[in-house]
Amino acid sequence: QVQVVEHGGGLVQAGGSLRLSCTTSGLSFDNYAMGWFRQAPGKEREGVSGISLGGSKTVYADSVKGRFTISKDNAKNTLYLQMNSLKPEDTAMYYCAARSYAGTWSYRLDEADFAYWGQGTQVTVSS
Repeated sequence: QVQVVEHGGGLVQAGGSLRLSCTTSGLSFDNYAMGWFRQAPGKEREGVSGISLGGSKTVYADSVKGRFTISKDNAKNTLYLQMNSLKPEDTAMYYCAARSYAGTWSYRLDEADFAYWGQGTQVTVSS
């Protein structure tokens, strides 16, 4: 049974920072590329960032480039999303996900390619 759990959401003022983390169990974390997605109220879920299984390749949505950094610590089975210079439009439920198949990678952030999802952690940025 694969479990994915996000941590670190909260309320922050515009311009502030938050670090999200995500832990998994039930899969070989170092063999899976991972991603962060988010869903704002009334909007569809969108890809935020992705990282390859070893961490050498990353991809970011244009809206977060230069502000967010994804990283992966395979020794700790933990995925991170460092979010700086937060804006009110970053307010959303943030989800961590693992790709459906071990050893695969794509620069495309399509949620259909991700099979294992956490319950999400809320990030709220006040103006």
